[in-house]
Amino acid sequence: QVQLVESGGGLVQAGGSLRLSCAASGRTFSVYAMGWFRQAPGKEREFVAAINWKGGSTYYADSVKGRFTISRDNAKKMVYLQMNSLKPEDTAVYYCAAVRAVSTVAHEYDYWGQGTQVTVSS
Repeated sequence: QVQLVESGGGLVQAGGSLRLSCAASGRTFSVYAMGWFRQAPGKEREFVAAINWKGGSTYYADSVKGRFTISRDNAKKMVYLQMNSLKPEDTAVYYCAAVRAVSTVAHEYDYWGQGTQVTVSS
């Protein structure tokens, strides 16, 4: 079993940056691929970024390519999402998730955190 807790959300002006963190617990964390998803009010949950268990392969939604960077530190059991050049349309609750094989599909993920709010003002 893997437990996940996100942090680092907040309010930022358009063009600014935020760094989200996901703290994991569980002996098997290092064998899981990790992903970030987001959900705005009244919208479907959407894929943002993913990273495989070794950290050597990353995947991004077209909407965030060139602006967001996912990374992980298995020794610290941490996953990060660096968000630069933020836009109002990035406003959402951001969720950290874990899955056995790297995926961009939300329903394939096995474990989820509670989410952290990111709000980008115009």
